[in-house]
Amino acid sequence: MDELWRKRVTLNGKIVRLEPLSETHVKGLAIAGKDKSIWKYMLYGEPITEESMQNWVQDILKRRDSGEDNPFAVIHLATNKVIGSTRYLEMKPEHKGLEIGGTWFAVDYQRTGVNTECKYLLLKYAFEVLNCIRVQFKTDLRNLRSQKAIKRLGAVKEGILRNHMITPGGTIRDSVYYSILDGEWSQIKPDLENKLIREY
Repeated sequence: MDELWRKRVTLNGKIVRLEPLSETHVKGLAIAGKDKSIWKYMLYGEPITEESMQNWVQDILKRRDSGEDNPFAVIHLATNKVIGSTRYLEMKPEHKGLEIGGTWFAVDYQRTGVNTECKYLLLKYAFEVLNCIRVQFKTDLRNLRSQKAIKRLGAVKEGILRNHMITPGGTIRDSVYYSILDGEWSQIKPDLENKLIREY
């Protein structure tokens, strides 16, 4: 089972393609991530130059190689541009659970069908190929836009971990946790597909 979870796969949609993150994506990611507003609630500082993005990618690839994460570059099909990144993290094959997170997009692609399709592709693979029984999401309590987006997926709010993390800027962060369980996927999947029909 561990081997399947570590497999580097490409997930194809109609708006985006999720392909295994590599250093070849650095230049495109640096262009996509140059707006500081993208990183306001993220835990990586501000990788807004090519050099800092190179360091960010190398760090994420180390996590991949250790088996913690499985990261993707997000490719916008209409333009063939790298527009962001997302990943599986907190992967626990022994418990059939993982987290979807570390997601960010270039400003021009926020509040579009990109996020819906990314999450749909990742959820579908998690439940239908990896046979997960739980997929979780977490976000900064201050990040109301992210909370709204997670709720829109159909995820259930589980609670808040207080003083959960200290951000690179020194802020003590509370984290809100959400989840989708395997028994809920059969209802959530068609709802997401209907949302995507409206966004294509």
